[in-house]
Amino acid sequence: MQFQSFIPIKKEWDIVAARQQGRDMSKQIGFGSVDQARIATAISELARNIYLYAEQGKICFEILDDMEHKGIKIIAKDDGPGIPDVGKVMEDGYTTSGGLGAGLPGIKRLMDYFDIVSEEGKGTEVTVQKWLR
Repeated sequence: MQFQSFIPIKKEWDIVAARQQGRDMSKQIGFGSVDQARIATAISELARNIYLYAEQGKICFEILDDMEHKGIKIIAKDDGPGIPDVGKVMEDGYTTSGGLGAGLPGIKRLMDYFDIVSEEGKGTEVTVQKWLR
């Protein structure tokens, strides 16, 4: 899979850089300001999860263009501890950080496609996509 760019997530400021990169790319694709904000919010949550739970990883960006549809694909990947119970973290209100618990379920609602693969001791990969309508 070929990505146009990626932002390594190692420190808190990298979350801001990833968010800005996603906003810039979504604007370039033609998303309106509301969808740009949705995409940026999803990226912030994904990057923050990497920073809080895995300490480091990366956010990868790909522009999707299949002649009929345009969109953006974002993959958040880390080699952290993994998620022991993916079903549990996908429940609204579940939190391990004392936050609102809107994290992964919130990201799923903001985007058109959501997939998560996690293996304990090996890391987590979250793939999301948003299509231009």
